[in-house]
Amino acid sequence: MQRKNHLPSSAFLLLVAIAFLTLGFTLGRKVGEITPISIEAAADLIGLSFSPSEKDSMINALTTQRGNFEILRKTTLANSVSPSLVFNPLPQGFYPNQDQNLYDWGLPASVQLPDKESDIAYLPVNQLAVLIKTKKITSERLTKIYLNRIKTYSDTLQCLITLLEAPALEKARAMDQELAAGKYRGPLHGIPYGIKDLLSVKGTKTTWGAEPYKNQSFDETATVVQKLDEAGGVLVAKFTLGALAMGDVWYGGVTKNPWNLNQGSSGSSAGSSAAVSAGLIPFALGTETLGSIVSPSTRNGVTGLRPTFGRVSKYGAMALSWSMDKIGPISRSVLDNAIVLAVLNGKDEKDASTIPAAFNYSAKSDVKKLKVGYFNAFFEGNRASKNDQAVLEVLKAQGIELHPLELKTSMNPGPITNMLIVEGAAAFDELTRLDLDDQMVAQRKNSWPNIFRAARFIPGVEYVQMSRQRSLLIEEMHELMKGYDVIVTPSFAGQQLQITNLTGHPALCMPNGFTDNGSPTSITLLANLFEEEKLIMLGRLIQENTDWQAKRPPMFDR
Repeated sequence: MQRKNHLPSSAFLLLVAIAFLTLGFTLGRKVGEITPISIEAAADLIGLSFSPSEKDSMINALTTQRGNFEILRKTTLANSVSPSLVFNPLPQGFYPNQDQNLYDWGLPASVQLPDKESDIAYLPVNQLAVLIKTKKITSERLTKIYLNRIKTYSDTLQCLITLLEAPALEKARAMDQELAAGKYRGPLHGIPYGIKDLLSVKGTKTTWGAEPYKNQSFDETATVVQKLDEAGGVLVAKFTLGALAMGDVWYGGVTKNPWNLNQGSSGSSAGSSAAVSAGLIPFALGTETLGSIVSPSTRNGVTGLRPTFGRVSKYGAMALSWSMDKIGPISRSVLDNAIVLAVLNGKDEKDASTIPAAFNYSAKSDVKKLKVGYFNAFFEGNRASKNDQAVLEVLKAQGIELHPLELKTSMNPGPITNMLIVEGAAAFDELTRLDLDDQMVAQRKNSWPNIFRAARFIPGVEYVQMSRQRSLLIEEMHELMKGYDVIVTPSFAGQQLQITNLTGHPALCMPNGFTDNGSPTSITLLANLFEEEKLIMLGRLIQENTDWQAKRPPMFDR
């Protein structure tokens, strides 16, 4: 396919480059907030990426950069995470523990099999695992239950892109045969699951939720899917996402909230969260760059875990922001997320951003030894929510001492989050260049097509300045967090969601009740880098002493 609007002359090229530079700096000064640009796009426009032998010719530099872009384009389409910007979120002198211990999930020896299939469908993974291991239910039967529920309800929710019925049943039968032969792979053996359709699976389409890509496929399978397959998981479906990982609008419609069909499910892990909430699947994979696990988990009343940046491989995933994208589980319990994370965790040679780190959760660990803080200003005055305060009361009743603290940094995270848009514009440079963005469903002022185009009006220098500010923010947040094991915070209070996505800290988002109109609400637990096991410990304590996570949307509880 030929690019449109080729530049006709060297003079015009230089004029455009100067105009864009001037406009970028002018806009940056006037609006007072950084408007980002793709580094590669900046190089292509103003000739920053040329070899010494080409310095005498701006035109030659631009031509050479176009050739570089062709190489970049081909490798990016073949491998959706490489080449990439490699971001290291570790503070100076910090190295995660790499001594991995055996897991102790504290699962019961036996679980009663419910009579009703809807009750089976709503069981958490940690109970389904026991039922399969003790042969009270087969993987094949369990998979058929979820397949039938997906066929019944997915159109209502507009949450499904691809149903993988035949390969799912084949895998389920194979897991049953292995179990009959005495081979048990672990707690995910024979457990059905789904994924957000920005993860590639060989032999299926991977649409990224967007019209321009709705028929694309990759000759590869994402690392996280491979790991789940090896652990015995049964991939049943690929679920919707807001187009190119924003919101809940995709090329086929708007994914619905099972608690309120007049409302979208939020996003961008829209289909994964809605499907788990409606009992179409026991767990699904989502991704978060700036709230795409936390937000839909909240709206759909499910439990989402955003791991530390670098803990989970992104190989085979759509890249939106190489330095902020994170892949994590969405399920119906904290413990389920821990079981899934144990499989996803680990260094991947195919993803240079992964960092080797242990995930040492044990049900025998003493939760009362944790030092737990809370951002007290978010629980007081007009900002207070009775549901958030109820979580603090639960913890106090269980003997947890709570320490008030303030979320305070010298860096305003708002402008720094524009790094996401910079990298997004780079990742989807060709979409903009070839006018393929006209095919996107959402065309509002703040939708991707306009954001990606606006991202070309400021020099790459500003991206570097944002990166420097971000490094300071990481150091400050590490200093704040290291005095505590877990910090409790309302999910959307202040700027914690922006800050912790920029700094790469892990977060656990859990249901904590409902608003007066029946909409689910959530609380978030934060921990130090690579200390997700502490989130699981405190989150499990909360869920074992409440029933918020056990609630079901009435329309789908049948």
